[in-house]
Amino acid sequence: MTLQCEEHKKEPCLRCGSCKKAMSRNHPDIIYVSHEKPASIGIEDIREQLISDVQIKPYTGPYKVYIVDEAEKMTVQAQNALLKTIEEPPAYAVILLLVNNGGALLPTITSRCVTLNFKPVRDEVIKKYLMEELHVPDYQAEVSVAFAQGNVGKAKQIATAEDFSDMMEAAFRILKKGKDMEVYEMVDAIRSLSEQKHTVYEYLDLFLVWFRDVLMFKATHEMDGLVFRQEYHAIKARANSSSYEGLENIIKAIETAKARLQANVNFDLTMELLFLTIREN
Repeated sequence: MTLQCEEHKKEPCLRCGSCKKAMSRNHPDIIYVSHEKPASIGIEDIREQLISDVQIKPYTGPYKVYIVDEAEKMTVQAQNALLKTIEEPPAYAVILLLVNNGGALLPTITSRCVTLNFKPVRDEVIKKYLMEELHVPDYQAEVSVAFAQGNVGKAKQIATAEDFSDMMEAAFRILKKGKDMEVYEMVDAIRSLSEQKHTVYEYLDLFLVWFRDVLMFKATHEMDGLVFRQEYHAIKARANSSSYEGLENIIKAIETAKARLQANVNFDLTMELLFLTIREN
C-alpha cells in the first residue's frame, strides 16, 4: 500500500484514492495470486496471474505488486516457472512471497529473494482486533487466536469463516472416535476432509490445539485455560487416559507430520504414523 500511496511517504496515508482502492482490494496494480486447489498453487496459477501479467506495465501507480500468500504451497513446477521472472523482473514489479515455512521453497527461489522475517503478533492484540473491529464473539475470537498462532490474516479468515465450526466438529470427531476406527479409516477420513475447502494443515493445527488443551488440563485440572472449553468432557477423558510423556509424543508427532507433508513425504504414510502415535499414547 505504501508503494502505491499518492503521497509517497514512509507510511500509507489511508486517504488517497490509491490507498482506498488497496484497502478494498480493488487496486489494479496490487494483484493477489489466487488458487483453486486449497493445498497447492499450481504452475497455471503462477503463469496466468503473475508471469504473463507482469509484462503489462502498471495501470495507475509506479509499481505492480504481486502478493503470493502461502507461497510454500507452490508446486515444484510452479516455483521453477517463476525463477526467470524473479531473477529478471521488470523495474516496476514487486513480488511478495508470503510463507510460514521458508524451508518449503526451493533454494533457487530463496537465493533470489530478500528475506524479511516478521514476528508473530501477540494473542491479546489479535483478539482485541477481532472483537472490536470485526465484532467477533469472545469465544470465537479466542479459538481463532489460538489457531492462528500470531498470524492476523489467518485469525481473520478463521473468525469470519462460516463453516469453521463444522470443520472443528469434523476434526474432533476423528480424535474422539479414533479408538473405534482402524488407522486406514482415520487416514481416509482426514484425506476426504482435506480434499474439500480446508487443507490438511488446518486440521493438523486443530489437532495440535486440542492436544495442548489436554496437556494443559492434565497439568492444572482447570477448565479456564482451555481453548476448546466446550470439549471439556472429551479433553478430561483423554487427559485421564494419557501420560504426560504420551501427550508430548503426540504433539511432537503432529509437528513432525506437518513438516513431512511440507517436504512432500507420502501422505498416507505420514498420516498412518501420526494416527498410530495418537492411538498408542
